[in-house]
Amino acid sequence: MVVVSAPESFSFTVGTRLDGRHGRTGVIETPHGSIATPAFIPVGTKATVKSVLPETMKEIGAQALLANAYHLYLQPGSDIVDDAGGLGKFMNWPGPTFTDSGGFQVMSLGVGFKKVLAMEAVDVRSDDVIAKGKERLATVDDDGVTFRSHLDGSKHRFTPEVSMGIQHQLGADIMFAFDELTTLLNTRGYQEKSLQRTHEWAQRCIDEHERLTTARAQHPYQALFAVIQGAQYEDLRRKACRELDAIRGEAGTSFDGFGIGGALEKHNLGTIVGWCCDELPEEKPRHMLGISEPEDIFVAVENGADTFDCVNPSRVARNAAIYVARGRFNINTARFRRDFTPIDDTCDCYTCANYTRAYLHHLFKAKEILAATLCTIHNERFTIRLVDQIRASIDGGYFDAFKTETLGLWNSAKN
Repeated sequence: MVVVSAPESFSFTVGTRLDGRHGRTGVIETPHGSIATPAFIPVGTKATVKSVLPETMKEIGAQALLANAYHLYLQPGSDIVDDAGGLGKFMNWPGPTFTDSGGFQVMSLGVGFKKVLAMEAVDVRSDDVIAKGKERLATVDDDGVTFRSHLDGSKHRFTPEVSMGIQHQLGADIMFAFDELTTLLNTRGYQEKSLQRTHEWAQRCIDEHERLTTARAQHPYQALFAVIQGAQYEDLRRKACRELDAIRGEAGTSFDGFGIGGALEKHNLGTIVGWCCDELPEEKPRHMLGISEPEDIFVAVENGADTFDCVNPSRVARNAAIYVARGRFNINTARFRRDFTPIDDTCDCYTCANYTRAYLHHLFKAKEILAATLCTIHNERFTIRLVDQIRASIDGGYFDAFKTETLGLWNSAKN
C-alpha cells in the first residue's frame, strides 16, 4: 500500500467571483509563498527570464516563474538542479515555481511549428503533418516519446515516469502531467486517440508522483496539474476534464489543479476555456498554457483561468516590440531616433523611469545586449501590472468597465 502524506502546504482559496461567469480571484498557497490570482507567470525557460535578473523579476511584481523541464533536463541536467536545492535556489528565485512536462516539445520537435498554441485551422487534415522545411525530431508512441536533442542530436526517451522524475528533481511547486499536444491539422480520429493516450499517461504520472512524493518526503510538496487536450472539439474537451478529474492514484491522490492546453484558434479561446471550467471542480486552480496578449488575458480570466504563462512579452521585447496601453509598436523604427520621452509615461517600471525611446532605439541599432534587458523589463511589467489591475477590478466590481476601457485603448492603434 502506497502512503502519501496530505499536501497541506499547497491549497487554493476562491475569492471574488464574476457574476454569471467562471472568472474569479483567489489565492494559491505553495511551500515557497502565495500567488494571488488571476496571475501572469513569466517564463524562464532555462531557469532564467532571458536577459533579466531574477531579482529584477521580483521587483517588477512577478509572483512565480515557469521553467521548462525538457530544456533543463538537457542542460544542465535535472540532477544538478536537484543537488543545488531545487529550481528556486539554483536560479536565486525566492518565490513559487512552475515546470512544464516536456509535452509541448513533443509537438514542436515533432512537427516543427512555431512555439504558439493559437493556430489557424485549415481544410487539410493529416496525421503526418510537419512544417515546411523542418525535420522531425520526435516520434510518439503509446508508451512515450523518443526524440533527438536540438542541441547535439543525441537520442533521448521521455515517458510519463521520466517526466515526473525530472520534474521532482527540478523541485517546482507546481508541475504538469506529461501529455501529447496535437495540432489543428490532425484528424478527428487522431485527436481521439491522442486524448486517450494523454489520459493513460496522466494515470501513470499520478502513480509515479505518489511514489516519488513518498520517496522524497524530505522535500517540500510539489503539486501536480493534469493537462486538458481536445483541440477545438467540445465533446473531447469536456470528456477530458471529467476523466482527468476522476483519476486517482493508489493512495487516493487526485490532481491538485488543471492546465488547459492544446492547439486552438484565437477566437475560440474563451469558448474552450468555458467548456473546461463548466466541468472542472471549482475548488481547484486552472492554468491556461501559453497566452499573454491583452485580449487573450481578459477572455481567459473571464471564462475561468486563474493563472497563465507565455514567453511572448520577453520574446518580442528582444525583437524591439514594445507594449503600451494603445497597442504594440517597434522601438527600432526611425521615428524614435530623437524621441526623448519614456516608452510610457504612465508605466512604473525601471526602464520607463530612467531611459528614453531614443536611447532604446540606439541600443537596438547598435546591437547592444542592454536593449533586450530594458525592453523585457518593460514588457513583463506591463503584462504583470495589467493582470494585477484585472484582479483588482474583479474584487472591486468593475471588471466589465475596465475591460471595455483597456481593450478600447489597446485596439485603437490597430484602427
